Amino acid sequence: MHRYCQTCSALTGALFLFFAGSQAAGQSIWSDPFGTGGRTATEPYLRWESTLPLPQVGSPQVAGELARNQPLSLPELTEFALRNNPRTRQSWLAARAAAAGVGIEKADLLPQLTANYAVTRTQQVTNQGAIVPWQTRYGPSISLSYLLYDFGVRGFQIETSEYRLLAANLAHNRVLQDVVFGVEQAYYRLIGNDALVRVNVQSLKNAETALEAVSKRRESGLATVADVYRAETLVAQARLNLTRSNGELEKSRGQLASVVGLPVNVGIAVRPLEAPPQTTEISASIGDLLARAKASRPDLVAAEAQVRASRASANAVARAGLPSIEVVGGSGRTSFNDNRPSASNYNIGLAIRIPIFTGFRETYSVRQAEAQAEAAEASRDALVRQAEVEVWQGYYDLTTVNSSISSTEAQVRSAEQTAQATLARYQSGFGSILDLITAQQDESNARVQRIQSYLDWFTTLARLQVAVGASDLIKAGGGK
Repeated sequence: MHRYCQTCSALTGALFLFFAGSQAAGQSIWSDPFGTGGRTATEPYLRWESTLPLPQVGSPQVAGELARNQPLSLPELTEFALRNNPRTRQSWLAARAAAAGVGIEKADLLPQLTANYAVTRTQQVTNQGAIVPWQTRYGPSISLSYLLYDFGVRGFQIETSEYRLLAANLAHNRVLQDVVFGVEQAYYRLIGNDALVRVNVQSLKNAETALEAVSKRRESGLATVADVYRAETLVAQARLNLTRSNGELEKSRGQLASVVGLPVNVGIAVRPLEAPPQTTEISASIGDLLARAKASRPDLVAAEAQVRASRASANAVARAGLPSIEVVGGSGRTSFNDNRPSASNYNIGLAIRIPIFTGFRETYSVRQAEAQAEAAEASRDALVRQAEVEVWQGYYDLTTVNSSISSTEAQVRSAEQTAQATLARYQSGFGSILDLITAQQDESNARVQRIQSYLDWFTTLARLQVAVGASDLIKAGGGK
């Protein structure tokens, strides 16, 4: 007893010194007992500095290798992207986690068994104040519980997990479509910028040819120094356009590398656009496309699955406050450290749980679950309206772009012939430098518009396919 008092005194003194030291340092042990405030910046305008080494960011996983010594096609890039884009792995793992959630809910259909092994040492005092000697008890035990009836709570919980798994799988499918669409966008942007570079190279050559022609006429006294300056300005502008297009080309190359799952500094070569796209009219009507989007677009079906999951969850929450019937049982064996014999015990019973008052928890839980279910319905309706707009706009954008390609082809042919004729006329001593510059600029603009029409066709078709949730709307060629 004397040693116990000494131990208590030493512990009390240590606690007193600890509290006193904390108060002397201006800290309150009650407000921040673990000193977490010191692990942040001391003031909102100061930068936080770590006292420990920061974790290093790991490198993204790459499955397989992409051929880099030859131009790549869109199918090759798409297949590689589906294997290496982190979003596909992320959505797949989310679906796997949702599948495990179904197993978690179904586990409640089986009995629950728990094994224990306990060692206890106690010293008790009798009602008369006598101290009972220390006793040590030890031994294994096992307990069983099985829910017989709960008014359908388990069934609704399993239904909730099943619909969430369905939504996760559909979300994974949508991510695959988004990745494919991202590769298509980056691919077409790259081939468009590559074609734009070639156009600007040709424009620079034409401008240099014009400058050479002006210089010769200047030497012959048939052109003024102002004509030379105009031609030099045209050459400088052509060089600037070429520099800018080269920069856009490298940016789009890095974007494509990132989309397929590679570092942005990895150079990717693609097959250039060598022919105009073989466009055809969409055979399906806009009404058919809208109906098809509602039936096959994964994110829309996933939104409907989320609504049903929320409804099932609300039903489970509403019935959680009802009575439940459970079978309980167990067995154990107790041994002692003295000469007393060991003893076994067994029990089995039927338990009825009747919630009476939980501080209005059930009321607010039901209200919250109903609100979440209605919010899921509103999210689904908003997504449906958004999908309708995307299909509507994509349909008419593609129709417009389809008719513009033939127009730009005719415009390029006319502009090329005009520029050639104007250059020949100027070299023969007729016409003005302004006519030549205007003709060359018209030729360059026509070529740029033709490239843009090609790019608009491919990207608009890809966008419409994503909006509908299908990839077989039109079989397009010429670069695919």
